[in-house]
Amino acid sequence: MKRNMLFLLLLVAATVMGENPKREFRGAWIQAVNGQFQNVGRDRIQAMLTSQLDDLQKDGINAIFFQVRVEGDALYQSQLEPWSRYLTGQQGLPPDPYWDPLEWMVEQCHARGMELHAWINPYRAKTKSTTALATTHEYSRHPERFFNYDGLFLFDPGIPENRDYICQVTCDIVRRYDVDGIHVDDYFYPYPVAGVAIPDDASYNIYGGGMNRGDWRRQNVNKFMQQMCQQIRQTKPWVKFGVSPFGIYRNQRTDPNGSPTTGLQNYDDLYADVLEWVRQGWVDYNIPQIYWEIGNKAADYDACIRWWSANAGQRPLFIGQDVNRTVKYPDPYDPNQHQMNRKYQLQRALPGIYGSCQWYAAAVCENPGNYQDVLRQVYHSTPALQPAMPWIDGKAPGKPRKAAIVWTDDGPVLFWSSPKAKSVMDEAQQYVVYRFGPGEKVNLDDASHIISITKSTMLPLSYQGGNTKYTYVVTALDRLQNESKAVKKKVKL
Repeated sequence: MKRNMLFLLLLVAATVMGENPKREFRGAWIQAVNGQFQNVGRDRIQAMLTSQLDDLQKDGINAIFFQVRVEGDALYQSQLEPWSRYLTGQQGLPPDPYWDPLEWMVEQCHARGMELHAWINPYRAKTKSTTALATTHEYSRHPERFFNYDGLFLFDPGIPENRDYICQVTCDIVRRYDVDGIHVDDYFYPYPVAGVAIPDDASYNIYGGGMNRGDWRRQNVNKFMQQMCQQIRQTKPWVKFGVSPFGIYRNQRTDPNGSPTTGLQNYDDLYADVLEWVRQGWVDYNIPQIYWEIGNKAADYDACIRWWSANAGQRPLFIGQDVNRTVKYPDPYDPNQHQMNRKYQLQRALPGIYGSCQWYAAAVCENPGNYQDVLRQVYHSTPALQPAMPWIDGKAPGKPRKAAIVWTDDGPVLFWSSPKAKSVMDEAQQYVVYRFGPGEKVNLDDASHIISITKSTMLPLSYQGGNTKYTYVVTALDRLQNESKAVKKKVKL
């Protein structure tokens, strides 16, 4: 009874917020590093992922981050790196029966109208629990390019050949798979361990050039991010590149322009100058992991999201949401409900924020505190296109052609033809179909009128006796979801 009452309170409170945006990033992370795929076998993994993706599609999720490179390895067929032990249990051992998880996930996500971003960890080469590396691992070929930090092996960011190699691996993914994006997480230089220094004297002595050690490390990561962005764009110009950094850039006690927080800092501890990447346009989106609760003493969610909003710059900001922590803590202003509604109110009200990403996908599907129900029935109750990224491509495709209503034995069907395109960037990839009833003004900014986002060039319609006149509107979307002008057809159903 209490659970149902909590859900009702959330629903009523959230509905007050009004219409959902037509363009919003709605992502979810699917991780491999927790070992959920290890030794499970193809059929069980595919069944688990199919169930999750079906659920997430109903939840309105429109992008999946799928972890494909955990420690210089691959959850896909690679000539450069060994198969991951997080898939098969032994690094270098191919799956049996054979399958390619990344290829399969691209197909599955695209069939559900979702983007698929390949999620890689750039620098980590061995996790603490890994006991053996394959002979085909890059460490086995060039151990001098790595350092050991408290049991972790890392590609030394200070060595230029490592930047070249990681970019080569990434562009190999971009070239061979129809991914929509490349995603890197919060691991750059290692998370600090008390009393343990980063053992990069050798590379610093060669490449440091007398720079301050911290500035040199930040410069190394900056060079990597710039090179990665440029090479992805050269390989396939429509593929997005984004990052999900740790949720604190700098604390105010370190920098007056920092956030009112007291936790670990991207800039000082991980040598990740996230704001510089945004300023320079080296990332297409930024998803800080603001996983804390509202009221956290070291890092208050409310304070963090406001700081990131104020510093969003010229790239869309999405918010990394921790599902379980959100429902664990009560709303400080209304202890009868958890914090989901309050967090979404902030996310939707603050400037520069264009969506969120759920940590993690399986947690959403478990529906703690009715989190999934509220996504479906409130915040994601209408479809959403991806946020525009005009610096990649701002040109809309041509509008659909030859729209017609055809009456078949199975009922009326709306047909249209693809627009002509001069280049791959102009090609229509999907179509948006809107429906407006009698007396309703055609307003394509109102997502509640979207009845389908589809790859098909036809849509069966429901005949209701022929007494109601509807206006159907069809637009085309390209790879960046730029939307074309509309074509209209009226029909009595």
